[in-house]
Amino acid sequence: MKKNAWESYNSKQLKELETLNAGYRSFLDNGKTERECVDTIVNMAEQYGFRELNTLIKNDTELKPGDQVYSVWMNKSIILFRIGEEGFLQGMNILGAHIDSPRMDVKQNPLYEDGGFAYLDTHYYGGVKKYQWVTLPLSIHGVVVKKDGTTVIVNIGDQEDDPVFFVSDLLIHLAQDQLEKKAAKVIEGEALDLIIGNKPLVLGKKDKDKDKKEAKEAVKAGVLDILKQTYDIEEEDFVSAELEIVPAGKAREAGFDRSMILAYGQDDRVCAYTSLMAALDVKTAKRTLCCILVDKEEIGSVGATGMRSHFFENAVAEVMNLCGQYSELNLRRCLAGSCMLSSDVSSAYDPSYASCFDKKNVAYMGNGLVLMKFTGARGKSGSNDANAEYLAKLRQTFEEKKVFFQTAELGKVDVGGGGTIAYILALYGMNVIDSGVAVLNMHAPWEATSKADIYEAYKGYKAFAEMEME
Repeated sequence: MKKNAWESYNSKQLKELETLNAGYRSFLDNGKTERECVDTIVNMAEQYGFRELNTLIKNDTELKPGDQVYSVWMNKSIILFRIGEEGFLQGMNILGAHIDSPRMDVKQNPLYEDGGFAYLDTHYYGGVKKYQWVTLPLSIHGVVVKKDGTTVIVNIGDQEDDPVFFVSDLLIHLAQDQLEKKAAKVIEGEALDLIIGNKPLVLGKKDKDKDKKEAKEAVKAGVLDILKQTYDIEEEDFVSAELEIVPAGKAREAGFDRSMILAYGQDDRVCAYTSLMAALDVKTAKRTLCCILVDKEEIGSVGATGMRSHFFENAVAEVMNLCGQYSELNLRRCLAGSCMLSSDVSSAYDPSYASCFDKKNVAYMGNGLVLMKFTGARGKSGSNDANAEYLAKLRQTFEEKKVFFQTAELGKVDVGGGGTIAYILALYGMNVIDSGVAVLNMHAPWEATSKADIYEAYKGYKAFAEMEME
């Protein structure tokens, strides 16, 4: 086993580590959805002097080395560029992470009443163990877009004086049959309905005569009354809403030694934040730096805001055009000559489930940035398998910059597997490898990471951003 990174730090590095992690916790608290992440990232990028791409296009602004640009796509994905001294034909150094996380989404016709409770019907998003999402305090984040185009922002459950919401579970006294079920069936997907109220709307006699249905579903009516007063939305507005159910509560330091972070959404916002900070902190570089923070990875990178969309390629073309370097052939040469770190998390070794891991080829928390030559499942199915030459270049770069790193696979062969956005970027012919932070409890409502690994990921991504290619 490699040396633990904690053993190497001096007082200055420990201070840098704690500052970075404090910023990371704040990022997690402010960005519990992809929309919130994009808003937070835009605010941070503009403070560092990044300019919005569409405005530059409108003004036909010429870009030159050192200029910093960002492009938002549908409020759910964002790309940042720092123009390098070399031309685009030499390729870019690309950091790519995703900002969506497993959760529950509210359906389009969600509100109903049963047994004296008002519920929101949900559909889980991404790979989850459904039984982990019951009896937790949950919050609602998202937007409701009304027919007139007005966007109402919803964020309730994470402030100290906010109410929270929850999904119920069967009491242990009556759970004999439930406990005989397999874990995948203990809680069915259709049972993940959110309890949002229990207090009926009190109607006067005239009101009851006027609206008997409202009197019959008085708890639902009470919730609708609150939604109308608070957000000025009607039940039909759920049709054009995107509301996400996520764990309520702030990111916390974990352990007596405060060495870890326990929080929701660390897959993959831990890599998104460290990639972002590396991109913001790079001052000079020969190669153009590109940082992609993208949506929909947890469901296959599909849709207009997923990595399979052409928004990335289109944004590169627009930036190249403002630099006076665009042609279709130049774009293809740029992408083929690029190098990428697919910044995504790896599974951390868990002694409680040791049989699922190959101890020689697993990531250990505290041992630094993880490099995964391939992911996929079974016989490397669906994976990007990085080239040895590229790995050698990264080894050299990280060792020169004193970055703690380790190599790993996602569990034992044939036990399971997973994928990232790496294979999508590899379609352009560029060198790509998965690299990220080891996570304990991956895809659970509360995931754990090491502060040291977060610090080393930032160092590694910054070293990569400044890396020169021969």
